[in-house]
Amino acid sequence: MNLLPKSSKEFGSVDYWEKFFQQRGKKAFEWYGTYLELCGVLHKYIKPRERVLVIGCGNSELSEQLYDVGYQDIVNIDISEAVIKQMKERNASRRPQMSFLKMDMTQMEFPDAAFQVVLDKGTLDAVLTDEEEKTLQQVDRMLAEVGRVLQVGGRYLCISLAQAHILKKAVGHFSREGWMVRVHQVASSQDQVLEAESRFSLPVFAFVMTKFRPVPGSALQIFELCAQEQGKPVRLESAERLAEAVRERQQYAWLCSQLRRKAGLGSVSLDLCSGDTGEPRYTLHVVDSPAVKPSRDNHFAIFIIPQGRETEWLFGMEEGRKQLAASAGFRRLVTVALHRGQQYDGMDSVQAELSSRVMELAPAGMPPQQQVPFLSVGGDIGVRTVQHQDCSPLSGDYVIEDVQGDDRRYFRRLIFLSNRNVVQSEARLLKDVSHRAQKKRKKDKKKQRPADTPEDLPPAPGQSVDKSYLCCEHHKAMIAGLALLRNPELLLETPLALLVVGLGGGSLPLFVHDHFPKSCIDAVEIDPSMLEVATRWFGFAQSERMKVHIADGLDYITSLAGGEARPLYDVIMFDVDSKDPTLGMSCPPPAFVDQPFLQKVKSILTHEGVFILNLVCRDLALKDSVLAGLKAVFPVLYVRRIEGEVNEILFCQLHPGQKLATSELLEMAQALERTLRRPGRGWDDTYVLSDMLKTVKIV
Repeated sequence: MNLLPKSSKEFGSVDYWEKFFQQRGKKAFEWYGTYLELCGVLHKYIKPRERVLVIGCGNSELSEQLYDVGYQDIVNIDISEAVIKQMKERNASRRPQMSFLKMDMTQMEFPDAAFQVVLDKGTLDAVLTDEEEKTLQQVDRMLAEVGRVLQVGGRYLCISLAQAHILKKAVGHFSREGWMVRVHQVASSQDQVLEAESRFSLPVFAFVMTKFRPVPGSALQIFELCAQEQGKPVRLESAERLAEAVRERQQYAWLCSQLRRKAGLGSVSLDLCSGDTGEPRYTLHVVDSPAVKPSRDNHFAIFIIPQGRETEWLFGMEEGRKQLAASAGFRRLVTVALHRGQQYDGMDSVQAELSSRVMELAPAGMPPQQQVPFLSVGGDIGVRTVQHQDCSPLSGDYVIEDVQGDDRRYFRRLIFLSNRNVVQSEARLLKDVSHRAQKKRKKDKKKQRPADTPEDLPPAPGQSVDKSYLCCEHHKAMIAGLALLRNPELLLETPLALLVVGLGGGSLPLFVHDHFPKSCIDAVEIDPSMLEVATRWFGFAQSERMKVHIADGLDYITSLAGGEARPLYDVIMFDVDSKDPTLGMSCPPPAFVDQPFLQKVKSILTHEGVFILNLVCRDLALKDSVLAGLKAVFPVLYVRRIEGEVNEILFCQLHPGQKLATSELLEMAQALERTLRRPGRGWDDTYVLSDMLKTVKIV
């Protein structure tokens, strides 16, 4: 039997509903959920002794079930004579106090302020089928009648799918009348969600419009969203923001329904926000592994990324997450990143908080009551300590944070919040023995487990950075590029002039300064805030051999190239990011690789010098163009791809005679490494510079 209308306009037709209920007979038709699904919201906003009007009641069992649990002062109206007759016969003896009336809700016969609650389950959706003038006028009459028959303090409780045009009309109408507007998402159990798949992919909402006494001249409008049944309502600043928040929840529900039906939707990510603040709390990435053969226990798993490690390739890049999912051996893996600025009470608390939400992302075919494992690295949620947060006029909001790495050492990071999954600068922290002793005394007093090792301890606020250690792989490759200067054994005794554009935390120029005692470095940084960050938080300091110039790198080099006493540098390094996220190249800004500007760079480079550039470009056509432009100015060009990252380090030289074979490059790097490993140099033995030039590609 086909009971669905041919067009949505038929929902507003009396003839359609007469035919509908005649065909359906006595079987109840539950639009938008059963009583069990809706009772949490209904009981929250309807008191047992209040007088309730149900408009467009149909043959739903909702009124009957409310009556049976104590809500007995209920009046039901509907435009269909057939359904009113049916409902009267069904309830005459069992529910004598409940009445059913054939009535048009746009012209109700009740006196003013006759009810405390008007309950609407899907009726507004059925009437507001389009935004034509005739339809809108009918809805205006309906909503005006709802307002007329409600007492001050009464509620219009409307169960709806909250489609955009319906939300706009309802919220707009009642907010203009000075009513408080709250949109409440109706919670469903996992079983109910699965049963509802054949009905709707959209979640169900309850509009709770509370009638306030009109205040002349008042423009106060109250908009709230309650996203969880027991959650605290969140106040929103406008009707537009409320509509956006509802749309986000609808998109999440649609995504969940698609993920339940099939696998392999591609890269899927979403944020779960705090119900109290609306701020992002978790970021989830759904990764399917079609090659994994299904078994009873490998359908689904959740991987909690320790705080601070979400920037690592394995967790922060799509290819890395695919590798993680394949190695874990599950058909679907959901990785979960924890947001800075949020408080977490440990792994058990995180699991309890996520359990209901992540189960909505389970794949089709997973057995009922299947236990879903939570995985992590080291079994905990990691350590993240925010030391400082500020805003730069040029770089935007940024944060300085200390995190624990996979070797239980601590690292300090600079993160621009406009690109929060990219580490802008990083330095390893020195082991803090005094802090260890302090922690040991506290542990001993409490007679708990033995004192932690220094690596286990959270960083002290004033803890120093290890200036001898380079954290960033691309910085190590850039240092290895100094081997191209020839005669690496003499670099410690030979004057070396360097220009570094892009300071960040200062790790790169500081490392050169400390390890090459004859070096003189000009560092150029456009953002004065970064000099303060580098000095205060990353141990950077200027000296006679290290000068920082606050200037645009483009202007600074242009000025040098056009000057009469033009300086020459043995090494020029570009490690500067783009502030425009819409470009396919995030490092450097495109102007830094324009050919006219590259000619200026060439003019201030010594005959045997090397120009080293950190390139981050996801647009393959753009990258090819950049390489071609560099090759046109610098005949010798080597490319070193950083494994697990998008970064590529480009080494450029001026004369074809400088070109070396890969084996020769390796020998030069090994010679430089031997020089830096001399006793007393403080060289970190974990560095193998020669590895940085093993896989160099000669363009």
